[in-house]
Amino acid sequence: MFRKCGAILLVIGMFALGACGSGKGNDASGSASDTASASPSAASSASPSASSEAPKESVTIKLLMYTPSGGQEETVKAMVEAFEAANADVKVDYEVVPYADYGTKLNTLLSSGSAPDLFEVGYENFRTYAAKDLLLDLTPTIAADTSFKPDVYKKLAYDAFNYNGKQMGVTESFSDVVLFYNKDLFDAKGVKYPDASWTWKEELDAAQKLTDAKNGIWGTYAPIQFYEFYKTIAQNGGGVWDAGGKPTIGSKANVDALQWMIDKASKYKVSPALNDDTFNQPDADLNAFAAGKLAMARFGIWNFGKFATEAKFNWEIALEPGNTQKAHHFFADGLVASRDTKHAEAAWRFMKFFTSDPAAVGKRIEAGWSVPAVADDAVMDAYYKQTPPASKKIVTEALDSLVLPPVGPKPEKWGEFTAAVGEELDKAKLGRSTAQEALDAAQKKVKELLSK
Repeated sequence: MFRKCGAILLVIGMFALGACGSGKGNDASGSASDTASASPSAASSASPSASSEAPKESVTIKLLMYTPSGGQEETVKAMVEAFEAANADVKVDYEVVPYADYGTKLNTLLSSGSAPDLFEVGYENFRTYAAKDLLLDLTPTIAADTSFKPDVYKKLAYDAFNYNGKQMGVTESFSDVVLFYNKDLFDAKGVKYPDASWTWKEELDAAQKLTDAKNGIWGTYAPIQFYEFYKTIAQNGGGVWDAGGKPTIGSKANVDALQWMIDKASKYKVSPALNDDTFNQPDADLNAFAAGKLAMARFGIWNFGKFATEAKFNWEIALEPGNTQKAHHFFADGLVASRDTKHAEAAWRFMKFFTSDPAAVGKRIEAGWSVPAVADDAVMDAYYKQTPPASKKIVTEALDSLVLPPVGPKPEKWGEFTAAVGEELDKAKLGRSTAQEALDAAQKKVKELLSK
């Protein structure tokens, strides 16, 4: 289930913070530690991507971060030093704040007119800040940078931090969700492994062959909750909002997708019963897969470490099957600049270096910190070689069909919105309402929220 890395949001003040950044291990979220701050000195090696349009006078830019807290402070220090070595005219005064304290700290700085030049945001936060006109429009600065090419990033990941046609940030790192599968169970039944051509039909066909209810083995599994719902309806051509920001929750495509989620358990019997209390416990699905009881399941990539340690069988990953199209979660942390910064060019130079330059993202990968959204396979090769799984390139291939969290026209109501829809999904899951009734009720609740 989605309990880490963006799936559960911590609300602090008016901001909802994504949980996809901190981590000691590869693709994993970690616990916060005491605040760390530094103003590191320049390193000796230069980066190949240093700008030829550097400001003539030396400047200091301030950076506020939360993702390194809990184990990656030395990594960010090395990344900053690499930038300073390649950009002698820019000093970076950075502070790492524990995740639990970050919202309060940032709120205070923003409200007092003391915002840092650069700060980290989860995607949901980004939409809130952008809507409140707190961020710098980077578009003219980027246009003036003749050395920059947007295709250094995976396109949809770069576009994610565009707001109303203005580029207001860059994806720093991401996590996503893919299909995990037990190769040994597939081999035992002589079933073909999942591949990119699979749709829901192929998934169901395989799940029916792989299910062995007497021995507690289920062919496929995905939770029925809000985060899984908005991704699954996208796989059926549905969505939560129309182009004008009006809710479309009760659409036929959405109802059909929710029915598919329910039918895997109630009709086809290839997933655990929806009222199975065992599977409704925290981490029950993860533990079931690790124990060899699930042939296929949708999990976040932050679980690679768990399965590498606990699963005593051969497992792999694949792109998720869709019905009419592919769709994958995208939980992102990004860098943005304050609207009030006096050092836009220097801030942009640091932003692009920190998020895309091999001298920086290579250190991120080497430390097993998190995954950069860069498009160059040569740069990403070190990440792909960190196995298992062997098919790790699937992680970045999923970015070509990413689905952004459907924050909607009032991002400050994100928490209320997800709770309202989730409550109706629970009713459908437990048979207290039909899929149509549940989504019609959710549609009504969301309209009421928007009217307030």
